[in-house]
This record gives sequence, C-alpha cells and structure tokens, in this order.
Amino acid sequence: MTSADRDSRSMRRERAVAVAPPDLVAAFQRDGAVCLRGVLGAAELQRLARGIDSNLAAPSPRAIVASRPGDPGLFIEDFCNWQHNADYRATAIHTALPEVAARLMQSATVRLYHDHMLTKEPGTTTRTPWHQDQPYYNIDGGQNVSFWIPVDAVRRASTLEFVAGSHRGPWLMPRTFMDHQAKWFPEGSLAELPDIDGARDRHRIVGWALEPGDAVAFHMLTLHAAAGVDSDRRRRVFSLRYLGDDEARGSAR
Repeated sequence: MTSADRDSRSMRRERAVAVAPPDLVAAFQRDGAVCLRGVLGAAELQRLARGIDSNLAAPSPRAIVASRPGDPGLFIEDFCNWQHNADYRATAIHTALPEVAARLMQSATVRLYHDHMLTKEPGTTTRTPWHQDQPYYNIDGGQNVSFWIPVDAVRRASTLEFVAGSHRGPWLMPRTFMDHQAKWFPEGSLAELPDIDGARDRHRIVGWALEPGDAVAFHMLTLHAAAGVDSDRRRRVFSLRYLGDDEARGSAR
C-alpha cells in the first residue's frame, strides 16, 4: 500500500467517524434505520450520478420495470452491476461507506453483498410497499446494513420510511410486489405483514428529507416503504448492501 493509499483510507475513516458518531451507531442498533448527512462529497456524488445515468442508458438483463401499467411515470430497478460499472465500484469500495458500514454493524469485517439502482421518474405514482429485505435474500446473519443514497433531493413525502425497531423481528412473509405471490417461503411458514398504513399511529415511523450526498442506512429486517414522486421531481437512488462478521453465506432460515 502506498502512502497515498494510506492517506486516502485515513481520510475515509475520519469521515466515517464524523457521519456515524457513537450516538448514531447506537440509534442504528436501537431503531434499525438512521439518516447520514453528507456521507458523499461533491466529486463522489458526481461520479455516482454518472454511474446511474450510464446504467439507465444501458440497463442490464437484470433490470425490471417496477411501475404498474398506466403509471404516468416510470419506476425502474437494476441489480448487481458494480463489477461492470466503474462508478458504482468506486462508490462501493473507495468512499467512506464501507467504514460507515463497519461502525453501524459493529463488525470487524465488511463484505459487499450487492448493489441496486432504483429510479422513479417525475410523476411516478407506484408505491414501494411495506416489506423487509432480508427474507428475500439468502442470508441469515444479524450484522448487515443497506445504504439508500439519492443523487437528487428527496422530499419527506417521497422518501423511504421505516418502522423503527422492526429489525428485531419477526421475519415476515416475502411476497412479490405486483401479485403478492409467496415465492421464497411456503405459505403459512412465516407471519404475514401487518397493515402498517392502516394503523400508522400504532408504529413509530421515521423518514427524512434528503439532499444529494445524504443517505439513509437501515438493517435488512427493518420494515420500509416509499411513495411515488411529484411531477416536478426525479428520484435517482443507488443502494448498497453490506454484510458483517456473523453472516454465513448460503444459509437458509
């Protein structure tokens, strides 16, 4: 490792401590979701936006359109492109995000699980329904973190919302978003998702308006959802998922 590499790593660690101080780490452990202000610098943000736009211009075979027929906007997602998208790779590896992940997970090791691009074009009405991420994944460990990183300003009404404390479980039945099929676990093997929106006052729901460079970090079991976007606002988001010490790959629940 060169001296320049050591200096760069030291700077990333200093930024990680600044954006994820002990009280925020404690909040992540307690609530399963926190807001990180200024986690990416201007040059890093510009690079990530370039990567997203490149991805949108040439989606991979894994890309899906997640908006419903007749939606006046467009919701598109793409997955697992960091090995082919240099801007995604740099964001995942050469920013403070891995160091922040280690702090939030309280883990000595950090492994990149996958990347996920989510873009809602202006006027998209399709909601992202309430769900947990981990039941959709082939992972079982408790040390994990997802970053949701917008490169456009996000209003509170269009941001990702979380049920604080829901990362403590239980695991809930994962279903397809469009037709609600159970494809990952047999019917009846997990509890069903409660009606969060029908009883919002019974839950502590948190969410934050975000500026470019901000991010939210959340545990893969934390219940979360998002609304559509206004007609004057685009919402390009890059998500990264990291695993910690206790993850046994290939495990099944």
